[in-house]
Amino acid sequence: MTVEEFKIEGRNAVIEAFRSGKEIDKLYILDGCQDGPMMTIKREAKKNNTFIKFVDKERLDQLSDTGKHQGVIAMAAAYHYAEVEDMLKAAREKGESPFLILLDNIEDPHNLGAIIRTANLAGAHGVIIPKNRAVGLTATVARTSAGALNYTPVAKVTNLVKTMEELKKEGLWFVCADMAGSRMYDLNLKGAIGLVIGSEGEGVGRLVKEKCDFIASIPMKGNIDSLNASVAAGVLAYEIVRQRLL
Repeated sequence: MTVEEFKIEGRNAVIEAFRSGKEIDKLYILDGCQDGPMMTIKREAKKNNTFIKFVDKERLDQLSDTGKHQGVIAMAAAYHYAEVEDMLKAAREKGESPFLILLDNIEDPHNLGAIIRTANLAGAHGVIIPKNRAVGLTATVARTSAGALNYTPVAKVTNLVKTMEELKKEGLWFVCADMAGSRMYDLNLKGAIGLVIGSEGEGVGRLVKEKCDFIASIPMKGNIDSLNASVAAGVLAYEIVRQRLL
């Protein structure tokens, strides 16, 4: 399985991908291109809430595997996305309190794959990612998840803050990782919970952090000040597992 399998190049191919219901994560379009087929592609993208990135020809040439991109390259999802409701339903069917992992600004496919793997092993009912400024379900993510993508649903949402507000109505509490928070061992993380993880560089965004009920810090004893995002997710996920077992 290679990333190239999920790259769709050329105008007709991209239009057909949209019309056949293929899930497109991101579109790269030649900046300034306004002809008929390209306008059709933009309309389809808008209809499907697909993120569009306008780039120059040099960038498209770099991304292209065929050399025949015709000004457009689509990055298609390697796996189908689930709905958040599917995750809540799975928790209900198992008689468990919902445990979800929400990712803010995770752009590294290896991190996303590793987090999905951890989510599966920690018994989380699903992973939620935002549509923009985040990596989607590419082949690299699938490979890094070591098969976990076959079992752990991933939902893609337009607005993470709005999704959190809706999940709060379902009884979920949210905890995010941040160095300025309380020690994770001092927090009550039992019950219906959403674990929010941000990127190494930026961390959790301000608006998302404001929606969190708890801010947890992971004790650090070394000389550097932060963990890789997937490692931080693993440490906090297993503190949640530990508390659930008590």
